[in-house]
Amino acid sequence: MDAVDVIRTKRDGGRLSDEQIDWFIRTYTEGGVADEQAAALLMAIVWRGMEDDELARWAAAMLASGERLDLSAVGRPTVDKHSTGGVGDKVSLILSPLIAECGAAMPQLSGRGLGHTGGTLDKMEAIPGWSPWLEPADMVRVLQDIGCVICAAGAGLAPADRKLYALRDVTATVESIPLIASSIMSKKIAEGTEALVLDVKVGTGAFMPDVGSARQLAETMVRLGEAHGVRTSALLTAMDTPLGNSAGNGLEVIESLEVLAGRGPADVVEVTVALAREMLTLAGLDADPAAVLAGGAVLERFRAMVRAQGGDPDAPLPEAVERWTVDAPATGFVQRLDARAVGIAAWRLGAGRERKEDPVSASAGVVWFARPGDEVEEGRPLFELHADEPARFEGALQALASAVTIGREPPGPAPLVIDRIGP
Repeated sequence: MDAVDVIRTKRDGGRLSDEQIDWFIRTYTEGGVADEQAAALLMAIVWRGMEDDELARWAAAMLASGERLDLSAVGRPTVDKHSTGGVGDKVSLILSPLIAECGAAMPQLSGRGLGHTGGTLDKMEAIPGWSPWLEPADMVRVLQDIGCVICAAGAGLAPADRKLYALRDVTATVESIPLIASSIMSKKIAEGTEALVLDVKVGTGAFMPDVGSARQLAETMVRLGEAHGVRTSALLTAMDTPLGNSAGNGLEVIESLEVLAGRGPADVVEVTVALAREMLTLAGLDADPAAVLAGGAVLERFRAMVRAQGGDPDAPLPEAVERWTVDAPATGFVQRLDARAVGIAAWRLGAGRERKEDPVSASAGVVWFARPGDEVEEGRPLFELHADEPARFEGALQALASAVTIGREPPGPAPLVIDRIGP
């Protein structure tokens, strides 16, 4: 095999053969293909796309580049959820213990935030002592004992994706549905779960801003999951408005604890319960997640999961030393609260990162006191900004300058769950 021939095939619109795909993924992972050649192939894929069977082979080769976890000893049906990323999306923190309380096991291998979207691991690391690093045997043990775990993917899972993702990030080849789908699904299939529900976000604060592209991505990932023996479905959920009332690592943990105690924002509860119902259906379990969540017992399971991973659920969460209040500029009804603007503000306050190696603040973020449909009064607090240093406020205020539209009438209702994709 020759890398130039593989690049030329895709550049000219051809289908990569199974042999070409297997050779390229294996050889690049081992260091035998140069980064500039891999970048050229990725760009050719961005422009030319991939056929369904070609993409399935590409994902299979990425999966075969590493190990696949064996969760057969867990003793419960296993089902996971993956979100394509949003603002204020703290659903995984609530969903994991909820699914466990309903009788399944949820092996949540999560990632970190980048840019305006938050990361589950960053949120959980706001809890003193909690660690995302578990060996596979320890992960199985926690799933057996608690029924849920939130942790980082080990280096042995889909190492080809780790190399390719880092290259895509610096070569403007992220925006490709085949590459996005194979990246997500190779890791999720490798974690060994029997079933998977995808939360594909749609809107200004999402990676996919329109329903058409989100549906295409969801359909592609569902096909990949089914092709590899994982029962898979997807929900398209709205991300024009951020979820809940806060964006920021420790702030979202606080909000998650409120939901786990049977309270919390209605939109977070609605999305969580919709995903839980879909997951339990795929797992073959008959339970009412709304009733279970409202009962409040899920909170103790979350606390047990935190303890199992070295965290102290009773320790105080970090608090920002600097705060800034933004008042409503007019009286009326909130018609729009832009998710991307809020996410960028939280990022500039220190809650997010521009590069994967950047540190994040556990206490920084944004709290908002009104959502679309709420009535506000001029001069009353609309946002509260949290930061570790006052110099960060200026950039955040610039991001929020046009984040809110206030009008005389409330907007019409907009569904949170837009569509379902799956068998």
